[in-house]
Amino acid sequence: MAIDYAVIVVYLAGMLAMGWWGMRRARSKSEFLVAGRRLGPAMYSGTMAAIVLGGASTIGGVGLGYQYGLSGAWMVFTIGLGLLALSVFFSARIARLKVYTVSEMLDLRYGGGRAGIISGVVMWAYTLMLAVTSTIAYATIFDVLFDMNRAVAIVLGGSIVVAYSTLGGMWSITLTDMVQFVVKTIGVLLLLLPIAVVKAGGFSEMKAQLPTEYFDPLGIGGETIFTYVLIYTFGMLIGQDIWQRVFTARSDSTAKWGGTVAGTYCLAYALAGAVIGTAAKVLYPKLGSPDDAFATIVKDELPVGVRGLVLAAALAAVMSTSSGALIACATVANNDIWSRLRGLGKAPAGNADDHDEVKGNRLFILIMGLAVICTAIAIDNVVEALTVAYNLLVGGLLVPILGGLVWKRGTVYGALASVVVGGLAVVVLMATYGILANEPVYYGLLASLAAYVAVSLATPATDAAVLTAWRERLAGRSPERASEPVAAPQ
Repeated sequence: MAIDYAVIVVYLAGMLAMGWWGMRRARSKSEFLVAGRRLGPAMYSGTMAAIVLGGASTIGGVGLGYQYGLSGAWMVFTIGLGLLALSVFFSARIARLKVYTVSEMLDLRYGGGRAGIISGVVMWAYTLMLAVTSTIAYATIFDVLFDMNRAVAIVLGGSIVVAYSTLGGMWSITLTDMVQFVVKTIGVLLLLLPIAVVKAGGFSEMKAQLPTEYFDPLGIGGETIFTYVLIYTFGMLIGQDIWQRVFTARSDSTAKWGGTVAGTYCLAYALAGAVIGTAAKVLYPKLGSPDDAFATIVKDELPVGVRGLVLAAALAAVMSTSSGALIACATVANNDIWSRLRGLGKAPAGNADDHDEVKGNRLFILIMGLAVICTAIAIDNVVEALTVAYNLLVGGLLVPILGGLVWKRGTVYGALASVVVGGLAVVVLMATYGILANEPVYYGLLASLAAYVAVSLATPATDAAVLTAWRERLAGRSPERASEPVAAPQ
């Protein structure tokens, strides 16, 4: 195990070193929050794939393969479909807006800040819980490596992510994510996948040992697949953590085609995880929990050195999602909530990037990072926490965001009604049916849509000046301003 330990230690030290290097580049708000909006196709594709494929996609994806066979790929597959849809249909327009948060987009589209702060609170809760659930995964990995106490593992892994994210912001996260993308590709796709299949006796032996439903592409169930589409595919379209990566692209074509490559990579990663889990079912048919499949096959079947690299790949998956969610959470907390509460929601015209803004955003990453670590230690049920986050995100924000992009008749009052009605419906239905039930997101989304359409049609259309300014920003003809919406008529 000494070689495995050495691989992990070198990897973690490298993450901190990149954080320090990124600090030297992050000298403005744009560089700190969106890497100066200048990532090229290769860097953009790698970092986008890294953030969406986290611990749930890696450890959880293998676990679903262990439980359901090849159809266990559907969870990660729907993430890839969401990223493809975002990249092909919306990413170019999103990148041209030159904003920092989803709530700033709502302000620009609807006029004023009425919809912004409410959507900011919902988005903050989502990104916080996403960061928390990613951070909890450190306990699983460090338990395999060092037999480490859960709380200590969370503090150790979380502190490294907080450190490099605080130091260099999006530049540090971009650099580390690119390394993590390479490590995941080598560790999971090029090493663990073929070794697992060979150890299980090949596909013919796997088919002979397991029930036929393990090779049914729809074996997980149509309702489950539909729910994955609603939660994960639509979640990819509107999450702050994903949009903030779109904002890093240096051009429309980079956002579109780089994201398309990343989405395609996700589809391959989904299938790989399901195959690894299926192989683990042959090797270890009676594991106590499906989520133990990844750690068990890595610990028992891989040779020294390779084991360390694959565990580093698992760490890379967790850290990429954790850091992306952390900077998204801090950006929303600072720009959409704290600044508005202090009456600073409108930034000065022009490029307002200065040292004080970088310092303020760095402080918020540190504060949110500490909150994430403490919450991760306190929470027991990861699945329920993540389900609450995604239900609120999709039920409360999907309709006003996509509606603003595709329907010019939508109004600020319709957007507000949609967020409030959809969010409350989700909360009430989760209390009624249970957090893990499908009904909350189904009916919450329908309630949000009905409120948006009805209230928008019942209220005056958005002011022409607001829509003109919005169209100019979508066309890329307006200078970058962090959040300077045209005021809607009172």
